[in-house]
Amino acid sequence: MFAWQEMFARLRAFGLAIGVHALMAALVVVGTMNWQPFRKPMNVGLTIEAVIVDTSEIKKQREAARKAAEMEDRRQQRAEELERQKKREQEQKRAAEIKRQEELEAQRKRDAQDRLQALRIERERKLEAERLKQQRELEQVRAEREAADRQRTLEEQRLKQIEARKQKEQQEKLRLQQEAARQRQADEQAREFRAGQMATLSDNYQAAIQSFVTQNWLRPPTAQPGLRCTLKIVQIPGGEVISAAIAGRCNGDEATRRSILAAVERGGALPYRGFEDVFQREIDFIFIYEGD
Repeated sequence: MFAWQEMFARLRAFGLAIGVHALMAALVVVGTMNWQPFRKPMNVGLTIEAVIVDTSEIKKQREAARKAAEMEDRRQQRAEELERQKKREQEQKRAAEIKRQEELEAQRKRDAQDRLQALRIERERKLEAERLKQQRELEQVRAEREAADRQRTLEEQRLKQIEARKQKEQQEKLRLQQEAARQRQADEQAREFRAGQMATLSDNYQAAIQSFVTQNWLRPPTAQPGLRCTLKIVQIPGGEVISAAIAGRCNGDEATRRSILAAVERGGALPYRGFEDVFQREIDFIFIYEGD
């Protein structure tokens, strides 16, 4: 587009220059129209003066034409300069727009990189949090396992202690049996005398044991009213239970039986104070449940 405008401007200037020269030629022709080659001779001085006048006019016309051409050239140059300036401004605008677009693209890329970096950081944070969580869970499992090992060791030690106590009690039992055999004859009369009193105390003792075991009993859902279970309990003076087992008829299921044995062992010691006279190391105890 700019090339066509420039070519048009040059053609226009060329046409103006031709027009100026044509005007000058026309002035020359007009200035000599009164020339008559076959007219009568005139005074030489007058002829010379006429020629001088005509030449001066031609010079003025030429000068005017030259100035007009120069003005046209300067105007054309100014127009061309304005066109070039306009073109430069448009190129500068295009360059500025391209630069702005490049800066926007660079900013978009930086923003995308920032978002990607933020996502990467967040992913690493989540991975680290998950790793710490797994580590804590592993440490908790390890601690629970160690606690279970310690508890098992304590149980083993407790069983060993119970076994040692059983052996000692067996020895004590033998000693007591032997001593009881020696005292049996001497105590027979006193025992018969106290038989009536002991029967009542024995009943109270059985009731106290029943109440004690019932209070420590965690009744399972399967336990039904009318429950009857015979237990053999081994204890030492003071009422501490050494062992308990189902030794006779029991109309409860397995869970009920286990719960009754657990109730006997959970108490630790059966009632003793006030029942020393009816205390027995081995007793057959009938657990009864008639319902709430």
